[in-house]
Amino acid sequence: MRGYLGIDVGSVSTNIALMDEQEQVIENLYLRTQGQPIRAVQKGLDYIRNRIPADMEIGAVGTTGSGRHLASIVVGADSVKNEITSHAVASSKLVPDIQTVLEIGGQDSKIIILRNGVVADFAMNTVCAAGTGSFLDQQASRLNIPIEEFGPIALKSTTPVRIAGRCSVFAESDMIHKQQMGHNLPDILAGLCEALVRNYLNNVGKGKEILGPVMFQGGVAANVGIKRAFEKALATEVIIPEHYGVMGALGAAILAGEAVKKTGQTNFKGFGIAEEEFSTLSFECGDCPNLCEVIEISAQDKVLARWNDKCGKWSNSILKKQKVGEEAC
Repeated sequence: MRGYLGIDVGSVSTNIALMDEQEQVIENLYLRTQGQPIRAVQKGLDYIRNRIPADMEIGAVGTTGSGRHLASIVVGADSVKNEITSHAVASSKLVPDIQTVLEIGGQDSKIIILRNGVVADFAMNTVCAAGTGSFLDQQASRLNIPIEEFGPIALKSTTPVRIAGRCSVFAESDMIHKQQMGHNLPDILAGLCEALVRNYLNNVGKGKEILGPVMFQGGVAANVGIKRAFEKALATEVIIPEHYGVMGALGAAILAGEAVKKTGQTNFKGFGIAEEEFSTLSFECGDCPNLCEVIEISAQDKVLARWNDKCGKWSNSILKKQKVGEEAC
């Protein structure tokens, strides 16, 4: 039995999903990246290695997320796709007629508009933290409530208060003001949920035609208060998939399986890379006015890859040497 592995490396979390050939989820994992994407990937692979069915071998590996290129070098990926493509593919597999995907993660958010199973439009917000998981975590901590109870408490509200949500700083100060005025906690939390949804729709969703079916995914989808606020604002049901937190990884796994069906073999380096020592560095290329910051990854004193150069001078030099069997340097 063959398994398809998807790895989604983000700034806050690294998500890994294992699927079988029927695209059923066998195992999934959510890890904190903690500024060490390679270590997070290795830790995740070690976890999967100890839980993979005895009769299963990895037949394909795909990477996505902001750290997809780095992860692809480490694991030997068969498919490297951006987050928009991966989330869209996973969503379409679950709900074939899906038209809108709302995704809110730890530090960023995005919206994907699909029409007839094809991405028609999208937008991402990576500038302001208002409305993201990290901001909600911060407010839950400030209010001394577990983040898991944030949503259920918000659902108890009957009269949500109006809170400014355009900026995380203003939202927090407005929350404190409402507390000082004597509003109860459920109304404040429900008001915050509605403020964050307004911020999302006015920024990320600005100018987008949001049609149903609508799917909500990403770590913040666990917050039922945000779900209700979306349903209230959009006047439609919002679907939350079972594996809402790892949809990018599921899409990466599906895309990897499709890629291997064309090539006939996988590039996966094996679970042994969980113990391998990798090192990364960056340097500025001064050969032209672009001043590209080139990233380099090595293992056992051998340069495996370089990327982020606009002209391809550094990245292509490694590929050429690998093709002729020479040692990269």
